Amino acid sequence: MTTELGICRTRNHALINWVDQMAELCCPDRVFWCDGSLAEKDQLTERAVQEGILVRLNQEKLPGCYYHRSNPNDVARVEQSTYICCESEEDAGPTNNWMPPADAYQKLHNLCRGAMRGRVLYVVPYLMGPPGSPLTKVGVELTDSLYVVLNMRIMTRMGEVALSELGERDSFNRGLHCLLDVHPDRRFICHFPQDNTIISVGSGYGGNVLLGKKCLALRIGSCLGRKEGWLAEHMLILGVESPGGEKTYVAAAFPSGCGKTNFAMMVPPERFKGWKIWTVGDDIAWMKPGPDGRLYAINPENGYFGVAPGTSLQSNLNAMRTITRDTLFTNVALLPDGDVWWEGKDGRPPAECLDWRGQRWTPESKEKAAHPNSRFTAPMRNNPMLAPEADNPQGVPISAIIFGGRRATTLPLVCEAFNWIHGVYMGATMGSETTAAAAGATGQVRRDPMAMLPFCGYNMAHYFRHWLNMRKRIKYPPRIFNVNWFRKDEQGRFLWPGFGENMRVLKWIIDRCQGRVGAHEMPLGWFPRAQDFDLEGLKGFTAQDFETIQNINLEEWRREALSQDELFIKLYSYLPKEMIFQRELLVARL
Repeated sequence: MTTELGICRTRNHALINWVDQMAELCCPDRVFWCDGSLAEKDQLTERAVQEGILVRLNQEKLPGCYYHRSNPNDVARVEQSTYICCESEEDAGPTNNWMPPADAYQKLHNLCRGAMRGRVLYVVPYLMGPPGSPLTKVGVELTDSLYVVLNMRIMTRMGEVALSELGERDSFNRGLHCLLDVHPDRRFICHFPQDNTIISVGSGYGGNVLLGKKCLALRIGSCLGRKEGWLAEHMLILGVESPGGEKTYVAAAFPSGCGKTNFAMMVPPERFKGWKIWTVGDDIAWMKPGPDGRLYAINPENGYFGVAPGTSLQSNLNAMRTITRDTLFTNVALLPDGDVWWEGKDGRPPAECLDWRGQRWTPESKEKAAHPNSRFTAPMRNNPMLAPEADNPQGVPISAIIFGGRRATTLPLVCEAFNWIHGVYMGATMGSETTAAAAGATGQVRRDPMAMLPFCGYNMAHYFRHWLNMRKRIKYPPRIFNVNWFRKDEQGRFLWPGFGENMRVLKWIIDRCQGRVGAHEMPLGWFPRAQDFDLEGLKGFTAQDFETIQNINLEEWRREALSQDELFIKLYSYLPKEMIFQRELLVARL
């Protein structure tokens, strides 16, 4: 007996009525309700291959893997076209683009009117979070993109499981996505926090159209967290297991290009034989105080939407193992034998391949074969070190929160905040230096508070206040740390080896959380003592090098304190006084 696919299987009248309204607006030829089954996946994947949306890769080398090439004008998030649509511009804040909700709805509905003629409207019910978790949210995305459907199937718990969780309730995130003609002038990603609604038009890139990810999990999620008393953060979650079986969980926020996924999937070096790093999540953490007074975190996602270039067996062994099957590759290079390649992958560059635009590429070509923001979408179940607690509805208890950025000077390898308020100040002032690939002068520091500047769905100053207020809700708050893997010497060489050796920094952090090691007080916070930091077996790195990488230049830090004013002045009308006091205390200590 076969089950007919694409049929509505819910009695939720609010959902059915909304789908009918959007179908009347968009005028699709057909409405297809996704159930998340394997049969549906096979059917839709085959349809995507027939329509040229996906290319089937070498199934012997990469079973279940497919390739997608996007429009060259649509390869990244578009912050300039991303809006927070709330009644008050003050609620959106000076770091967000703002549009009044009525104006936004009128503009978007005009763009969507009749936009799905000749297309299929796919109804994608999904969960952000494990079933049964008090933090889990239900979303429904309506889209005319098969690519979006198949990605959402990987990135979320999609289909019947979401409809079951929703039941008869009306409390679900409404998401509408229309491809239109993928023209940049008609590209808008709009969030309506007061309505729990997202509308995205004119793009097919994952960060703009997988509405459960940055849109719901962070921009709408941060608004829900503020209202409901929890935190929606751009953070990885990992578990550290000692040879004796002790497990400690940490959350960490890094801006892009700072090794976030590599840290989440780190393989400990030989010196730490018997230690294990378990991945709970690589990108997003929802954190809420638990009944025991600790802060608990879940990963709302179900997969990894990772940057391909630079991913290799050396930089991220577990990621390479994860993407060997059932993975969608976007805008990487395509080899003649149906395999994929990107800059930074293991082995020599291919003699010839098709680049991300579909053009012939050789090592002599001036352009890169894979787009710098090319991606893989892989199920988290593929990760050999997926934490057993990844599906725990209660989440995992967080002992440490780590903030990090890319700084060639100024910041030490690691330090610990004096207390929660000081830690919030650390996170609020974190930043990274721009690279040659970024707009602006190379080496210029771009502030990215808590790595949330592009993702906070409301006024960033109010976001700082929410963090400060959370201290009242958490009886036993996590310790807060700052790390910097990217410090360089005068010759421009990295002082710290990074990758798996970051386990040494993580070990000191864990020992601090467990009260096993000391520290000494410095103007920036608590610094590791040399005798408490494990350097054994670290070739080419001496105790003198450790002193160098931990050294702080007071004159540099006086300039750093002044440069922090740039963001604070923009937020000054709303900035919590604690942030100003912390800056004054830092200046006094310097």
